[in-house]
Amino acid sequence: MDQLTGFQRDLLYVIAGKDRPSGQQILDDINRYIDQPVTHGRLYPNLDTLVEKQLVEKGQLDRRTNYYALTPKGRRILQRRQEWVNQYVDV
Repeated sequence: MDQLTGFQRDLLYVIAGKDRPSGQQILDDINRYIDQPVTHGRLYPNLDTLVEKQLVEKGQLDRRTNYYALTPKGRRILQRRQEWVNQYVDV
């Protein structure tokens, strides 16, 4: 997790909170959170990096739409991250 950017970590959280979201769904959610609009040119390379790191699985919903889902490895590192954060932040 320490090898990821903050943006990539945010993407993991968004993906974890949805059932196989499309790139557009991820983009819509992340844009509701981040002050400056995120473009496709920023989103998809970062999603591809998460796929390459085997943290996210990419599949096809139809001929034009891909979905993204956490892999078991991605879920484990996100869970460890959340446990670490919970040690320091009691919200």
